[in-house]
Amino acid sequence: MTIDLLYGRGSVPVSPPVGCVPTVIQKRAMPVLPAPRGAVEAALAAPVGTPPLRELARGKRSACVLICDVTRPVPNGLFLAALIRSLLDAGVPRPGIRVLVATGLHRPNEGRELAEVVGDPWVLETVKVENHVATADADHVLIGRTPARGTVVRLDRRFVEAEVRIATGLVEPHFMAGWSGGRKVIAPGVAHAETITTFHNAAFMAHPRAANCVLDGNPLHEEQLAIVEMLGGALALNTVIDEARRLAFVNFGEIARSHAAAVAFARAYAEVPVARRFSTVVTSAAGHPLDQTYYQTVKGMVGPLDILAPGGDLIVASACGGGLGSAHYIAAQRRLLALGADGFAASIAGKRHAAIDEWQTQMQLKPMRVGRVRLYTDGLGEADAALTGVERVGDLTAAIAESMARHRDPHVAFVPEGPYVVPVHVP
Repeated sequence: MTIDLLYGRGSVPVSPPVGCVPTVIQKRAMPVLPAPRGAVEAALAAPVGTPPLRELARGKRSACVLICDVTRPVPNGLFLAALIRSLLDAGVPRPGIRVLVATGLHRPNEGRELAEVVGDPWVLETVKVENHVATADADHVLIGRTPARGTVVRLDRRFVEAEVRIATGLVEPHFMAGWSGGRKVIAPGVAHAETITTFHNAAFMAHPRAANCVLDGNPLHEEQLAIVEMLGGALALNTVIDEARRLAFVNFGEIARSHAAAVAFARAYAEVPVARRFSTVVTSAAGHPLDQTYYQTVKGMVGPLDILAPGGDLIVASACGGGLGSAHYIAAQRRLLALGADGFAASIAGKRHAAIDEWQTQMQLKPMRVGRVRLYTDGLGEADAALTGVERVGDLTAAIAESMARHRDPHVAFVPEGPYVVPVHVP
């Protein structure tokens, strides 16, 4: 028996050791849409909670379409052209249409990488495609403060001032915001660094409801919805893909209602009930593009925590071809190694604004506090691997065998798709 874990642009095969009793945790099969481009057109013609896009855009002079950056496998090539043609057909002038890459605090996507993200040469040739830069003060507009928590809200003026505002994205489990897509593409997607570092501070991250697949009571989700309301609303095109990255669901409409409908679809597949916990859990960081950096690999560590027995071994496979991540993240990892888990947590407690990317280091504390985290990768050199703060393994089968012997338990859970699947312990 061989189990393929998503890894880089392909997979890494794992042969369970002799005596292993494997449990492979996967989504049940999604009903792939047979005509994805036709499904996009149908979604635009029959939106959730609004008139069709061509009616909404009629007479408007400007539109801004947000797309996710290179860290998300959003099928932009399937729907961007249809969105833009609908805007043009409605009379929005071509110079008034802009596609904005919602980078949050990530680096900009340029050149071949931008072409890969957009996925359609016609779009690049037809309209302006630009990157959001969260630290460019002049590019942002002050909207106000959120009513419940007082978060200062500054958003990219190119989106705020557009007459038609559309967020596009992929709806999948997210280890902080509950689910990706929709309102999350606006904030943090095109928010100023001041806003992002506020609702990514230690208090937000440590909240028990800031977790995978949780929306009710999730403070990040509540702030994001408040920001959309302060903005005056927006539209969204939401997609869900299967494990082979094929389109399984698409809708369009008012951002909160359409996103909720997409979440309801995705939840039925992404959350998988599991009857027991395991002393050995083997997972991935979901392959390309999510596992390009160790920064994103942390999502793979958090995803299966509900089924990891206390003191167990969590083995994660991640290509990490792009290295650790940003210089900010590397600085946070250095502080983790210098201070230890408890010292790092104490150092960020009470801060109104998080240092950029330190929230990912904070999230790594979650699996470290449950058990032993081990990393399989061929993308990090020795110096970078040392900064992960976890143990590196060179042979997955041997690491599994060692864990089975250590815990005297042959039962091993495998989660090949990584954080796109959330195992839920249901005794």
